[in-house]
Amino acid sequence: MHAMVLHRPGQPLVRETRPLPAPGPGQVRLRVLACAVCRTDLHVVDGELPHPALPLVPGHEIVGEVDATGPGVHGLHPGQRVGVGWLGQTCGHCAYCAADRENLCDAPGFTGYTRDGGFATHAIADAAFCLPLPADADPVHTAPLMCAGLIGWRALKAAGPGRDLGLYGFGAAAHLIAQVAIRQGRCVHAFTRPGDTRAQDFARSLGATWAGDSDRLPDRPLDAAILFAPVGDLVPRALAAVRKGGRVVCGGIHMTDIPAFPYSLLWEERELVSVANLTRADGREFLGLATREPLRVHAVPYPLASANEALADLREGRLSGAAVLRP
Repeated sequence: MHAMVLHRPGQPLVRETRPLPAPGPGQVRLRVLACAVCRTDLHVVDGELPHPALPLVPGHEIVGEVDATGPGVHGLHPGQRVGVGWLGQTCGHCAYCAADRENLCDAPGFTGYTRDGGFATHAIADAAFCLPLPADADPVHTAPLMCAGLIGWRALKAAGPGRDLGLYGFGAAAHLIAQVAIRQGRCVHAFTRPGDTRAQDFARSLGATWAGDSDRLPDRPLDAAILFAPVGDLVPRALAAVRKGGRVVCGGIHMTDIPAFPYSLLWEERELVSVANLTRADGREFLGLATREPLRVHAVPYPLASANEALADLREGRLSGAAVLRP
């Protein structure tokens, strides 16, 4: 098999040839059809998330075909198309797992972080954490759903039912969840890097009511805002943009430090919350929704060997939508 491997954070991925891995008990081997590139992959590669399992194959937005099954696997068979996301395993017995909050498991495993992921021609995954996909699911346009879509869905649910929704950072997750929010009857306000008119035009093309620079206030107060951009400075800006009783949701796994801000921004029952990881129930729910009402997925394909280029384009803000590696 071929893989793009991280040996040291801050260094480019290295293309390597490895023996084809054998699935263990409860595992499957996947032939990777596509793997989207997530901002979390960038945080891992750039060393902003500590202690990755090095050497590491990044990638956790995988669409693959079951290639082989290990002992004890039931319900999956060779040739079946599945998706694999960030949460790759849980302990199953801690207080959070027992309370159906597996996203907060005390001893989790994460695809492309604590275990090898999908920047490769093949990947090993726990069968219990594979999400079945339609046999005709297009790999390139389905892969971004496996994290950008799923974490966006969890963040949207956390935002509550208000009409006016702000999305800070209009990339892979925001361009998907904006469509869902608009179908729910919400008015989406898209905030981008100052001067990024391309992203603002993209947001309007998907139906955003308003699009502008992140240092501006929207044309009316928001009921809620979701931060997908990992920029702590945006937190007080978003709090200033939401109305009394509004909520700001931090949707990323990493963010730069939040600066001090006056208590008046939080007062009047405004809320600041985060979402962490996601659950398999989130996956089944969102993928069912996306199957019933397909989303317009803006995917930019790259060959597997160009993984460093895809990461650089994401890092520098040169992408509208999602980068997707095709082995």
